[in-house]
Amino acid sequence: MDIVIQPASLDLADGLWRALDVVAREHRYLIFQEAPPLESTRNFVSKVLAKGWSQFFAVRAGQVVGWCDVVRDERPGMTHIGRLGIGILPEYRGQKIGARLLAATVADAFQKGLIRIELEVFAANARAIALYRKFGFVEEGRKRQARCLGGICEDSICMALLKAEAPALPTA
Repeated sequence: MDIVIQPASLDLADGLWRALDVVAREHRYLIFQEAPPLESTRNFVSKVLAKGWSQFFAVRAGQVVGWCDVVRDERPGMTHIGRLGIGILPEYRGQKIGARLLAATVADAFQKGLIRIELEVFAANARAIALYRKFGFVEEGRKRQARCLGGICEDSICMALLKAEAPALPTA
């Protein structure tokens, strides 16, 4: 069955929560160790939809297998900036789903008026870093020992993409 990249919808919020929880419990890619409460995830998707932020889901047979979102900074003087988050279920990685999600979400965020998209990624996540670079994201800094978990400390890399410098968005 094909994987469809589609805009977020409230009816898939529970599926987002399940996927988010799986990826969080890997303790490798996300800052949190488990998904927030289900109701918080539902409220987040509702807020994304109400505010017109950019969020897309990768869906297979009605189930969310990945997500990508860009949330606008609402502080005065910062509303031109969005913060990117992305995740793919382990069994769906390596199939260019991340590239498809990133292409849809970044294009949508820029179309909605953002001019800067930023993210943080753990330094050990070489595949994600390579994908971000392919899309034109540039490393702007490093937070040394940003996370220490299970006795292992890891740096976090700060990256950003400016609309004015963005290459033509690659596709999968």
